[in-house]
Parts: sequence; structure tokens; C-alpha cells
Amino acid sequence: MSATREPRRRRDSDNSAEGGMEEKLIALNRVQKVHKGGRTLRWSALVVVGDGTGQVGVGLGKSAEVPEAVRKANEDARKNLIRTPRFGTTIPHPIEARYGAARVLLRPASPGTGVIAGGAVRAVLEAAGVKDVLSKSLGSDNPVNIARAAIKCLSSLRTVREVAQLRGRKAEEIADAYHLRYLEPLPGETTGEAEQ
Repeated sequence: MSATREPRRRRDSDNSAEGGMEEKLIALNRVQKVHKGGRTLRWSALVVVGDGTGQVGVGLGKSAEVPEAVRKANEDARKNLIRTPRFGTTIPHPIEARYGAARVLLRPASPGTGVIAGGAVRAVLEAAGVKDVLSKSLGSDNPVNIARAAIKCLSSLRTVREVAQLRGRKAEEIADAYHLRYLEPLPGETTGEAEQ
């Protein structure tokens, strides 16, 4: 009896870990390979996984069965999670990235704008928890490359604090009042210094 309860506990703990992560199927592609004896049919699935608070990942899975392809894509996405810096409900600054022939441009937007994006870019941004952003997809319309270009954009974003650290200055010296509103104090930093 205890042997049957142990797997149940594991399953419940897995579900609670997955509960924070939301997965979305972006594209499902049927691939046929022609052999001398006939055709073999396989499926390719592109999945985005995110927790809505800045963690996001994209994965690709291939299999002869659709559910297996989606499961593999989900595992791949969870292995490649990145942390995205956010600036309130939007992104800190405009950014452009290329992946193959796909080019994605992201720009910050004022609160209430929403996610102005389509297809793979929208799925990636919503999984990352970005609520207001303007985007443009240029070049290739391949969803795999577009999703990876969007991930590259999000991983290249820098906060005011990170830029200040690279320049050897304080964040308060290089940021304007608008950016300072969302600047959180570092651990061990006095609150008075962060408010200046």
C-alpha cells in the first residue's frame, strides 16, 4: 500500500512544480520522408513555457506521435529557460535580434497598450509576463526562427542597474526619473540610497 502512495506523492509534487509554468503550443508541423518502400510520417512541435513573471523558454520536439513530440518540446523548453528583466509591465528598452533569416524588433509601450505582436512573438512575450509591448517581425516567417529570435531579444535586455555596473557608475547617475521608479534596492543596500 505504501508503494502505491509513493508514486502518487511524486506525481503531485511534479504537478505543483508545473503549476507555476504555463505551456503553449506555437506550431505543429507534419514532416514526411519518402523512402523506397513508402513514406514515414513524423511530427515536429514548437512549445513555449513560461511562469508569467519573467522566466520563459522555447523548445522543439520531434516524434512519430503528436503527444510525444509535444512532451519532448516541453522538456526542451524547460531545459532552456531564461530570466527576462521587465520594467513594470513592459521591457526596459528597445531591442532587435536576428536568428537565421528571422529578425524581431521589440519596443517598450505605455501601460494599457497590450501585446502588439503576432504568432510566435506574442506567445513568447505572454509566457514571459510582458503585458505592454510593440513588436515587428521582419524577414523569415518560420515560427521556429521567429520564436528563437524573440528569446534572443529577451535574453539581451539589460536593466539600468546592469548597465550602470558595466560602466562602473551608480544606477541613479545614469537613469532618468522614469526608470528610477522601478529600480529596486540591492540586497544590503540602504533604502535611502535607492530613493535618491
